[in-house]
Amino acid sequence: MSSSIKIESVVKEKNRMGECPVWEERESALVYVDINSQKVCRWSPLTNEVQSVSVDARVGSVALRQCGGYVIALGTRFAFLDWDTRAVTTILELEQNKPNNRFNDGKVDPKGRFFAGTMAEETAPGVRARRQGALYTLFPDRSVIKQLDQVDISNGLDWSLDHRTFFHIDSLAYAVHAFSYDVHTGKIACPKLLYHLEKEEQMPDGMCIDAEGKLWVACIDGGRVIRIDPETGKASTAYMP
Repeated sequence: MSSSIKIESVVKEKNRMGECPVWEERESALVYVDINSQKVCRWSPLTNEVQSVSVDARVGSVALRQCGGYVIALGTRFAFLDWDTRAVTTILELEQNKPNNRFNDGKVDPKGRFFAGTMAEETAPGVRARRQGALYTLFPDRSVIKQLDQVDISNGLDWSLDHRTFFHIDSLAYAVHAFSYDVHTGKIACPKLLYHLEKEEQMPDGMCIDAEGKLWVACIDGGRVIRIDPETGKASTAYMP
């Protein structure tokens, strides 16, 4: 399959840890975060320039607001970001009893709820407390619920095309799980293992779904993207250099 796919880098500017790309139609721009640089970035394909706003903590994910501006998950809090004024307004602080935790990947569901998960940072190279993370949902009324607990590294997430299934990656578990999803309430339930990666496949990170309902999973440090069929639970390597 890899021979039929063309891969090109669109953002030439180097990032320390670029993640969570979101296309913003209103600005004709690609919005993403550079986690370790503590920046929210916006790349214009018209000018090929990257603009950024610096924030005061590592920022794991960004999503669009209907009224303009962004909602971000940074440190262990949800916040609004006004791009023009660069103002960051805290919505809610979480996990204040876990100083080594931070937010990681996040995404908006079909009804405009923002799902984002946390993880423990390394305390030394290769040393990380296990099962310290969680998955949260921020609702439009600014209320927050915890969907999952005892997660290692909450990472890629997406929804099936019929909005009946939620997919979620726990990176250190090398696993993609599927949950039943209630689009009316935003609640997830009934987890089941969809795909387990072997060590040689490397660690799963970000994820998205395509127009055919297949999942694309980027494998960090593996130089590969795999494509998973949720119906069969089987995967193929979509790209490997």
